[in-house]
Amino acid sequence: MITRRQFNRLAAGVGAGLVAAGAGTAWASPKRYQPIRKGDGHYTQPWFLDSFLEFKDDLDAAREKSKRFAVIWELEGCPYCREMHFVNFVIPEISDYIKVNFDIVQLDIKGAREVTDFDGKVMPEKKLAKLYGVHYTPTIQFFAETADGFDGGAGRRHIEVARIPGYLRPFHYLAMFQYVRKKVYETTDYRSYLQGKLNAQIKAGKEVPS
Repeated sequence: MITRRQFNRLAAGVGAGLVAAGAGTAWASPKRYQPIRKGDGHYTQPWFLDSFLEFKDDLDAAREKSKRFAVIWELEGCPYCREMHFVNFVIPEISDYIKVNFDIVQLDIKGAREVTDFDGKVMPEKKLAKLYGVHYTPTIQFFAETADGFDGGAGRRHIEVARIPGYLRPFHYLAMFQYVRKKVYETTDYRSYLQGKLNAQIKAGKEVPS
C-alpha cells in the first residue's frame, strides 16, 4: 500500500513538471492564473497542496523538496481572501515564486476538518486556529524548516517563524514570501527588510508601490 509520504512525493513530481513548463513568466506577462471556486464557497488555487492535513508530514515533505511549509487560513465570504485570490495570486511573478518555493495548505478558520498538528494532536480546523491565535482572514503562517523537538504548548511560538495577519498588497505580499524563503527572519524583522526593498526601488528609479 502506498504511504502518505510516497503519495506526496509522486504528486510533487507531477507538480514540478508543470511548474518547470511554466517557468520564466514576467510580472507583466499576459498569462494570469484564475482562482477556482469550490463547492463550499471558498476560492482556491490548483497549486495549493492536496494534503492529508498532517502538519509534520507536510513540513517534512516540503523540506525534502527544498521548499518551505505554510498554511493559509481563510473564511467563506471573506472579501480580503477574495482580494488575495483575484489580485495577488493572478500575478504570475507571485504565484510562480510561491509554487516553486512553498507548499501551501489552505484551511478554514471555522472549519470542522480534522488536522494533525506537529505534535500529533488531532483537532478540528477551528480549534487549531484558536490554539495558534489566528483571528483574522486571510492569515498566513510560515513554519520552521523542522518540527524536531516541538511538543505543543509554548513551542508554537517557535515553530512559526513569520505570519501575515490579514491582506497585504502584491509588492508587500511577495516580499514576505521572499523574507521567509531567504530566512531573513533570522537576522532582522520584516519591516526592516521591506524598507530595504523599497529603498532599492527608489535608488533604481523605479515606481514605489503604494
